[in-house]
Amino acid sequence: MSRRIRMAGTLLAASALTMGALTGVASAQGDSGRAAAAKVDNPYVGAKGYVNPEWSAHAAAEPGGSKVANQPTGVWLDRIAAIDGVNGGMGLRDHLDEALEQSGGSPTVVQLVVYDLPGRDCSALASNGELGPTEIDRYKSEFIDPIAAILSESKYANSNLRIVATIEIDSLPNLVTNTGGRATATPACDTMKANGNYVKGVGYALNKLGAIGNVYNYIDAGHHGWIGWDDNFNPTAQLLKQAATAEGSTVDKVAGIIVNTANYSALKENNFTINDSVNGTTVRQSKWVDWNRYVDELSYAQAFRQELVNVGFPSNIGALIDTSRNGWGGSARPSGPGAKTSVDTYVDGGRYDRRIHIGNWCNQAGAGLGERPKAAPASGIDAYVWMKPPGESDGASSEIPNDEGKGFDRMCDPTYTGNARNGYNMSGALANAPLSGHWFSAQFQELLKNAYPAL
Repeated sequence: MSRRIRMAGTLLAASALTMGALTGVASAQGDSGRAAAAKVDNPYVGAKGYVNPEWSAHAAAEPGGSKVANQPTGVWLDRIAAIDGVNGGMGLRDHLDEALEQSGGSPTVVQLVVYDLPGRDCSALASNGELGPTEIDRYKSEFIDPIAAILSESKYANSNLRIVATIEIDSLPNLVTNTGGRATATPACDTMKANGNYVKGVGYALNKLGAIGNVYNYIDAGHHGWIGWDDNFNPTAQLLKQAATAEGSTVDKVAGIIVNTANYSALKENNFTINDSVNGTTVRQSKWVDWNRYVDELSYAQAFRQELVNVGFPSNIGALIDTSRNGWGGSARPSGPGAKTSVDTYVDGGRYDRRIHIGNWCNQAGAGLGERPKAAPASGIDAYVWMKPPGESDGASSEIPNDEGKGFDRMCDPTYTGNARNGYNMSGALANAPLSGHWFSAQFQELLKNAYPAL
């Protein structure tokens, strides 16, 4: 029996991601007799977005939450059990059936986060996974293969659904920045680089899922405050290509990249640019920018997409930007540039991103909802998306015993004074947070209050 959620007897309507007419044409005939659509250049154009009724119910139950409860968000497959549903919740088939019903026969994007690599998230305990570093065979046979089998069923593969699969966030970038003797290196990341199971796992997922006609793979590419430095930029592009050509995959099975997933980097900093200087000193020398080449996610996503083309990816690959928590509105949002007394006063006074340090990533105080999901908003960008469902915690503020494989990361503790990855600054995290992925009402209220554009 389906576990779909209905509200007041009425099925929640899918949110429209407007922008242009559908460009695909019907092609292969499936077993069900329904024609499968040919792959389109941008799956978001001319399509609705699937509204996860479980997330929507949480949002609608919050004061003011009804303003955003009809937005499409990512469905996180973050452990093997999630495929069939956890604790009576919806599984993958339930979500797909619900999406078919919401679609009303129109093209509809279903956004999945495929997230259960062996040794997952080697630099952050809050999102550690259930599989050990060497369990690549279990990852293939118990996680990716069942997902691929469901998506391949005629009911879904030969439907109007467009399945966006975002592949293993925070994995490949860790192999560049947190290995090999760097100050930010961790033994766990060194292990995953040495055994190759991140590369093998991502390649296997791309190959299996990319073989399905209506699945669009997007590889995680971190964010500008992680990969935007010269030492990280091209090496990450090269590593993504290595993974995209591993385990039988090819670069043609990659529709694009996703940046800023579950992160807080501002979409567009309007009060300063990377080319600005103050009294002859470049903003790259400011403590905030710290010699990065980029100051926001839009410029980074566009540049990194081009770098992938340069290293051999197709010229038409796209990019997604997660804008679920990078609005930084509210009373603290600067109305103009900072004072030009120094490069730091100029940048700090004008930047929208109010984090203490750009390396802070857990349940950030002051964050707000960003741009609403939208198709084709800028050159090279397939969509702004809410891949991380607003209101779902990044990690627990203190240790909470659990059977989900999730550890306690001090970056989620508001009293933590930091490490090399955040310049030994305070974590900036909200207090009293639950385990990652669990509903965090206080965070959701913070996001509503500081939304930009305002609700």
